[in-house]
Amino acid sequence: MRYIYLSPHLDDASLSAGGWIYEQTQKGIPVEIWTILCGFPPDKQLSPFAQYMHNAWGMETAEQVVHGRRLEDLNSAKILGATAQHFDFLDCIYRRDIAGNWLYDSIFIDPLPQEEYLPKQIADEISKRLKPDDKLVAQFGIGKHVDHVIVRQAVELLNQPVLYVADIPYLFNTPEHLNPHTVGMKENVEMVSETGIHVWVEAVAAYESQILALFESHEAMRNQIREYCLEHKGLRFWSK
Repeated sequence: MRYIYLSPHLDDASLSAGGWIYEQTQKGIPVEIWTILCGFPPDKQLSPFAQYMHNAWGMETAEQVVHGRRLEDLNSAKILGATAQHFDFLDCIYRRDIAGNWLYDSIFIDPLPQEEYLPKQIADEISKRLKPDDKLVAQFGIGKHVDHVIVRQAVELLNQPVLYVADIPYLFNTPEHLNPHTVGMKENVEMVSETGIHVWVEAVAAYESQILALFESHEAMRNQIREYCLEHKGLRFWSK
């Protein structure tokens, strides 16, 4: 039996559930992190928004970004004792419509009608790789990041039992978004040890290009994750 963590981007699973991933792997449970939106764009052109994001990450080309972030992801997964798989769907900052126009100039936006086909495509690719006994873990889409919302839509199309976790750091920024997602769901808390918290923040720190885009500082990242885990005596999961 594998636990499959479905991650929109190359950091979301470690951010949102790294402590429990570590605890699982220490018990000999096979854990895989499947990152959905981390493909290489087919050309070298960038939208102004993508250029802005690249500057924030300290990288220039899309190839550098995707390659560099995939390496960060492999390192983070290794710290947690998990394995990583990378899908070829594009991050929203690289996506175009059929006419070649850039689709997104913001990440906190509802999915556009031009992409109504995308959740089904993602669900089909996930289904091809699943085994009958796999257990799925996914994020709610807290914060309304368009890619998180699209992956959540894809997960819902699978028609399989799913454990949900809150999207970190978006939970810290918009805590009011959590409750609407959990209506009618059962909450459980999985224990994360002191060692698990330490490994969790080290796994997040492996995403060096992303920390200052997501948190005020490295110290803030460590403190917020630790405080969240201690406040709830572990990591919170929800199921239908």
